[in-house]
Amino acid sequence: MSTHPSSAASSNPLEAERAHLAESRAALRAMREHTESLDISDVTANWVNAEVLAGEMEQRIKALADLADTPLFFGRLDFDRRVDTDGEHGYRFYIGRRHVHDASGDPMVIDWRAPISQSFYRASKKDPMDVELRRRFGYEGGELTAYEDEHLTDPAEEDRGSALLQREIEKPRVGPMRDIVATIQPEQDEIVRGALGETVCVQGGPGTGKTAVGLHRVAFLLYAHRERLARSGTLVIGPNRSFLRYIEQVLPTLGELEVKQATVDELVGQVEVSGTDDARAATVKGDARMAQVLRRAVRAGVTLPTEPVMVVRGSRRWRIPAYELTEIVEELLARDMRYGAAGEALPQRIAHLVLVRMEQAGEAPDDRVQNAVARNPAVKAAVKAIWPTVHPAKLVLRLLSDAAFLAEQADGILTPEEQRAVLRAKPPRSIRTARWSAADAVLIDEANDLVTRTGSLGHVVLDEAQDLSPMQYRAVGRRCGTGSATILGDIAQGTTPWATRSWAEALTHLGKPGAHVEELTQGFRVPRQVIAYASRLLPAIAPDLTEATSIREAAGSLTVRRVAEEELDAATLDACREALTHEGSTGLIAADDRLPALSAALAAAGLPHVGPGQETSAEVRLTLVPASLAKGLEYDYVVLDEPDAVIEGEPDRRTGLRRLYVALTRAVSGLTVVHARPLPDELD
Repeated sequence: MSTHPSSAASSNPLEAERAHLAESRAALRAMREHTESLDISDVTANWVNAEVLAGEMEQRIKALADLADTPLFFGRLDFDRRVDTDGEHGYRFYIGRRHVHDASGDPMVIDWRAPISQSFYRASKKDPMDVELRRRFGYEGGELTAYEDEHLTDPAEEDRGSALLQREIEKPRVGPMRDIVATIQPEQDEIVRGALGETVCVQGGPGTGKTAVGLHRVAFLLYAHRERLARSGTLVIGPNRSFLRYIEQVLPTLGELEVKQATVDELVGQVEVSGTDDARAATVKGDARMAQVLRRAVRAGVTLPTEPVMVVRGSRRWRIPAYELTEIVEELLARDMRYGAAGEALPQRIAHLVLVRMEQAGEAPDDRVQNAVARNPAVKAAVKAIWPTVHPAKLVLRLLSDAAFLAEQADGILTPEEQRAVLRAKPPRSIRTARWSAADAVLIDEANDLVTRTGSLGHVVLDEAQDLSPMQYRAVGRRCGTGSATILGDIAQGTTPWATRSWAEALTHLGKPGAHVEELTQGFRVPRQVIAYASRLLPAIAPDLTEATSIREAAGSLTVRRVAEEELDAATLDACREALTHEGSTGLIAADDRLPALSAALAAAGLPHVGPGQETSAEVRLTLVPASLAKGLEYDYVVLDEPDAVIEGEPDRRTGLRRLYVALTRAVSGLTVVHARPLPDELD
């Protein structure tokens, strides 16, 4: 294998590839111009269809945009000429981010998700998959500058790593997350191309590409099952808005523009969250047993009838005795159906008993009569008394404010101590004045689902899943109850007191107990020296996990500096200045409580910076990151301020050490740890 830079000695092959790139870009422009020129004014039957078609055409035009700094293709496959690859167009295919064809319809670039492109990611010397030559391309911006060949069927050629692939992996990071479509590895490709019906859980250490794999799986599924997912919908769920802003550009570069994004809080956002819980209360509220408590509470108002229902129609009276009404209510309670649906069924069931009596008396009632009886004032009054309407938010507020009601519903489920932990010290006067916490909102979502079934999407991607509570897993699981999911996370990076202990447990709460768990242990982002240092914490925070390794050739830089307490701020700023002498982004990660002091110090020193989720630029490459928001982010160089403060900022030591593990593994090229207090024993 050899890399051919742009030079006189190799100008002909390189120029030929550049010419194909130019022709492909011209073909893409022609495809877009053709779409823009289409007249759709008279092709629909009504204005509704016209609006839908216009929207689809607009999305099509956007998808055909040529992104100047994004390579149109990144690889080439030359198949054995004896193999009939497509029956018509020969044996050479360029692999890129989207399909491009010429005026005759012949492909100039093949979408990376097409079946034939699979060989680009999985072919090897051991299994060439009929590929004679695999060519990778190097780019600077949108300009093709180099290529690199592997002759997979040549036994004389040495099998070694790709320099271009390594260069792409180690390229400095500035701005939002990049796609990895050019660097997907075989084990990642297997996950990406998994079937739509499969729910897969990806356990991946820092820098193993699990987030990118999840996003690329969405793009693949939309390619392979576009019509189905267009009807049912797809959703990416992230831990916070900063993280979602960081990843939001990946799917558009792959041609997917309509995938929605949300946090778990936004997903269950039926009430405004303005309150907080202490760790104990949040842990109990997030426990799966709360679902049992809520199920009881929702049905607590059901009252078995003691009086008959008398329905008057014209000159006739029809009497339904209490024991028959009781049989209906008990049957509805025994069935596994939503409270609201059962409440809607009850008047119809009562009306049916009336119709039976009418038929026995010689009448011939039809469905219109049954519906009229169901709306009869006597029936409506009975239903209201037997099966009262439940307002989910009011129910949760009562449960958390009324000690006697909570004790009744939680009897045998929650201990008295746990009940006291979730009770409000001072109940609000009304639902309008209640200050809801994030955990309360999840309880309301659960109660709402017990009343009215939550709609399901076709596919959901849940990232940083290790941090969710059992009740949050249930909330996400409802959104893909009839669909599939991609679950992404790292047990070692669980930084909530309720973080899951195992993926088997999490998947059970999600409603996907049979999901397959894949473990990615080969890192592509974190340098070897840095990941080895951070992995010293694993025996204390996740003893069952396999330690992640790094394929990066550069070991990376690691510096640990201890300074006097009064010198900490100045030393941290010096480390930032040093990091900024290198190309790429710099992240200053610190305990949340340290941010005001560090922000003031940076301003006084004239070091411009932004917050997480804000766009960096060539002029401002420093991001000040609270440790609580560092998860999922990455920077070329990281300065970590006072690790002990990061640990102290969490409710318990294990969670603090996990938070520290996250902070230590955000670096792509170098890490500097500045501390005045002693480091934790686990790092020695």
